[in-house]
Amino acid sequence: MIIPIRCFSCGKPIAHLWEDYKKRVEAGEAPKKVLDELELERFCCRSMFLGQSDLIELTSRFKKS
Repeated sequence: MIIPIRCFSCGKPIAHLWEDYKKRVEAGEAPKKVLDELELERFCCRSMFLGQSDLIELTSRFKKS
């Protein structure tokens, strides 16, 4: 799934923060700390990041030709 441009609930732009969040969490930082430093304070915006599963690579293998 691709991260939406804006939060579904409040409308805050969040897509530009996804790559930084993903890199830092994969590097071993705690998701809470990263979200706090990216200034995502609302629960709706935080849930967009925490509930995101990056399946684009998996689904691209099954491309119909």
